[in-house]
This record gives sequence, structure tokens and C-alpha cells, in this order.
Amino acid sequence: MTYLWRAVDADGNVLDILVQSRRDTAAAGRFFRKLMKVTRSVPRVVVTDKFRSYGAAHRQVMPSVEHRAHKGLNNRAEYSHQPTRQRERAMKGFRSVGGAQRFLAAFSGISPHFRSRRHLMTATEHRTEMIIRFAIWDQITGVAALTTPA
Repeated sequence: MTYLWRAVDADGNVLDILVQSRRDTAAAGRFFRKLMKVTRSVPRVVVTDKFRSYGAAHRQVMPSVEHRAHKGLNNRAEYSHQPTRQRERAMKGFRSVGGAQRFLAAFSGISPHFRSRRHLMTATEHRTEMIIRFAIWDQITGVAALTTPA
């Protein structure tokens, strides 16, 4: 069995993702160290579920950081996981742990670009925002240069 570790900021953006075969204190410590290395900062607060290995790893890796582990506090991370689960179902699962890690590392960075915060916008604002985002995507991927007018 493999476990998906996710780090999400206060706005729901995925900071880092890691697929590991274990869910113990050493694995949690590795994830915390990797997260601090990738973000190049120490978080002000760490919110996790009530799994005990998080607390033990937190005390070892970053004891000065506040740790909150209460029911419902990690909902932001759980909700950010939904697009991953939908994609996993569409792909009928991942073939290997390495393949899942490679896919999710890319997917977690690209996915938010196309998921605007629709509930905060009017329909017109949303359409305008999505036109801009797709134009940026076409520019980055070079799709605009590949299409030729007929």
C-alpha cells in the first residue's frame, strides 16, 4: 500500500506532494524536511490529522513550530486532494509508485491554473479569467505556434 503526503498552504495551493510506502515517524520526518527544503522556509503553523507519527516527527524536525491536530482543521488539504482522486479514477489507478509520484508532482502544479475560485467571481469575470488562463497556457506550451490558420 502507498500513502500520499500533501502539503497545502492557507489558500489551498499544493506546496509539495510525496508518495511513500510507509506512514511512520521516519516517513513523516522525511516529508517535513523535504517540504522545508522545497519551500525554503519554516512554516508558522503545521496542521495535520490526528495520526500520531505527525506529532512525533514534528517534535524532532521542527519543535519550535506550532502543531495543530484537531478534527476538521485539515479539511483544506483533504479538499485539495479531490482533483487527484478524480484523475486517479479516470486513469484507473496508477501503475507504479514512481509513476504516481511523477504524475502528481506535475499535476499538482498545473491543476490549480485551470481551477479558478469561481465562487468569488461573477460569470463575466470567470469567463474573462479563463480566457486569460488558457491564453497563458497556450503560450507556455507553444500550442499557439503549432496551429496554422486554414
